Amino acid sequence: MRKSITNKAVSLVLACSMVLGTAAGISGCGSKKKEVITLDVFSQLANYSGLQTGWMGDILKKKFNVKLNIIPDQQGMLQTRMEQGNLGDIVIWGNDDTNYATAVKNGLLFDLEEDNLLKEYGPDIYKNMKPALEKNRKLTEKITNGKEKKVYGLGDAVALTNDDHQMFFYNWDVRWDLYKQLGYPQVKTLEDFRKLLNDMREICPKDDSDNPTYAVSLWPDWDESMVMYVKATATAWYGYDELGIGLYDPQTGVYHDAMEEDGPYLEMLKFFNKLNQDGLLDPDSMTQTYDKMVEKVQNGGVLWSIFNYSGSLAYNKPAHTKAGKMMFCMKPEDASPLVYGMNTQGGNHPTCIGANTEYPELCMEIMNWFCTPEGRMTYGYGPQGVTWDYDKEKNTYFTDLGKECKKNEKTKMGNGYKGSYHDGVCQAAFSTWANDAENPDSNGETYNSDNWKSNITKAETEIEQDWRDKNGVVSINDYFEKGKYVVAPGTSFSLGEKDDDLKTTWAQVTSEIKASSWKAMYAKNDKDFDEQVKKMRANTKKYGYDKCLKWAKEQAAERYALEQEAAKNKEKK
Repeated sequence: MRKSITNKAVSLVLACSMVLGTAAGISGCGSKKKEVITLDVFSQLANYSGLQTGWMGDILKKKFNVKLNIIPDQQGMLQTRMEQGNLGDIVIWGNDDTNYATAVKNGLLFDLEEDNLLKEYGPDIYKNMKPALEKNRKLTEKITNGKEKKVYGLGDAVALTNDDHQMFFYNWDVRWDLYKQLGYPQVKTLEDFRKLLNDMREICPKDDSDNPTYAVSLWPDWDESMVMYVKATATAWYGYDELGIGLYDPQTGVYHDAMEEDGPYLEMLKFFNKLNQDGLLDPDSMTQTYDKMVEKVQNGGVLWSIFNYSGSLAYNKPAHTKAGKMMFCMKPEDASPLVYGMNTQGGNHPTCIGANTEYPELCMEIMNWFCTPEGRMTYGYGPQGVTWDYDKEKNTYFTDLGKECKKNEKTKMGNGYKGSYHDGVCQAAFSTWANDAENPDSNGETYNSDNWKSNITKAETEIEQDWRDKNGVVSINDYFEKGKYVVAPGTSFSLGEKDDDLKTTWAQVTSEIKASSWKAMYAKNDKDFDEQVKKMRANTKKYGYDKCLKWAKEQAAERYALEQEAAKNKEKK
């Protein structure tokens, strides 16, 4: 049986150790220096392994006398730690479905309400995030068939209200300078867009280092049940959201499975194959890492990205923008990208405390700090007073150093912090308040710097002003609000657990979908593509595709019911 927190705390005091990471010296302990505690943070969302460094490492050490050792989920690490019964001190999940449910059933997570842990050491979470906590409690009930009603985690991207949607995520970033050079051609259909990419490559065949340019560069690291970029393009085009082995339409509740004839997944797979036949798909896409892809974007080797982080955020550095080059939004007219509704219940990437930690209070204090406005802002933008601050009217602004760091993460920090801004970026992938949630410490602004009053000013470069003038907008949000889009309502929905038999079948089916999708994407011609898709259908059917599809459709129906209920409740208000 697990020891109570109280007993643990007493043991620590008796041992003259640090309690909570901020306690004063205990009488009778002499002058012995308090030992820095290292906490293991197992994060399925991390792309980094090792100790948190830089300014964030310094801040955590100063505030909590702690170091964070980041452990990513690589090469079967989750299963190994599951078998060992020790997930780490803090656990950040990539989803709250099967693996999370297994951890709950096997007692691998700490009850956040045990011995008043949440109330005493997580007061901001307890006060401001009650709907998110209740969502997790209901998930526990579902996982345990009503036997438990405990809270084991806190979901990501929590909002203060459900009344609005988040910032647009599927940005359709293209090289705007090349689009301008081509005379701003009308782009309505996918075929129009493909022609645009071909025309862009014609006038820009080489990157900054004289390597070939490509329309798009992909990476396989984030493939789960399907090829990530293929299903994401369907999301960016139709407004359908990924769910299991297919795409879900939040407007109608219709579920389009990956093998559907002329369905969205195969349609987008064909689109990427056409790009490959045109010589526009980076041939390294199937084998390269995310970091390698970003290097190519930064070097001007990529002309389009569905996402801002692999497009404008990577490419738009001063060296490019000052030269009149820029990646920015250029959505085809027929596209209706998905945008996620704000959700007081949070998302499906819970942060938890491991059951075997020796420091539950310290873990909770750290989680709670990231849930304060100070912690959330520090996580996003660096130390207050150094890279950002509030003016007299409580409007948020970047300092001169902060502006430089925003433009170039390799900027040296100074001010008592070693290394560059990039060195200190938090690698654990904590997510507490949604980026577009209101920051109560500000003058009604959100955590999203794109919408700060101080940043909605005149364009910094001529090419950015050109984008504004051509579209008649001053921000990305304005741009997308003018066009078609689909909002996915926020609800308490979480994918259900798969039984052991389905887990095995699911692994075989999804491995086949991913492997065959990549083969089809690289097919030399239409005939070869059709043959690869035919094989994929046959193999997935053999492995038990219908069983997986039945489960996925059940999940879609449950999600739609919750969204309909949320819509009715909103109308009543």
